[in-house]
Amino acid sequence: MDQYTDAHRPLYEVKANLFKGLSHPVRVRVLEVLAASPTVSVADLLTDTGLEASHLSQHLSVLRRHNLVVAERRASQVFYRLAYPEVAGLLSVSRALLVRILERTQEQLVSTVNLPDVVAQRGVDDGEVHR
Repeated sequence: MDQYTDAHRPLYEVKANLFKGLSHPVRVRVLEVLAASPTVSVADLLTDTGLEASHLSQHLSVLRRHNLVVAERRASQVFYRLAYPEVAGLLSVSRALLVRILERTQEQLVSTVNLPDVVAQRGVDDGEVHR
């Protein structure tokens, strides 16, 4: 990070950093697990993700750095929870958006079924180059 805190940065930069915290499938999965339960132990997150402890630790560190999760030590175990309930809302909205995008893509794909076949020129299909 540079010398400025988030308070001195334009909101769009702070927002981009938030999305960096969300930019890995494992981190999204961890957030989904946390959204479904008030708190989750690291042991349960390891089981759910199938990651090695060191890799999960790196992802949890990124999520903490971007203020998406908080950790709490209880005896010898560490538990995580979402830092803000809005994170669960963000996941829900992104899922709904993705479903809409996929539906539209599916509609576009289906619309190509009725297009006439394209006949390739001889030599193009078999990799030959004609001069």
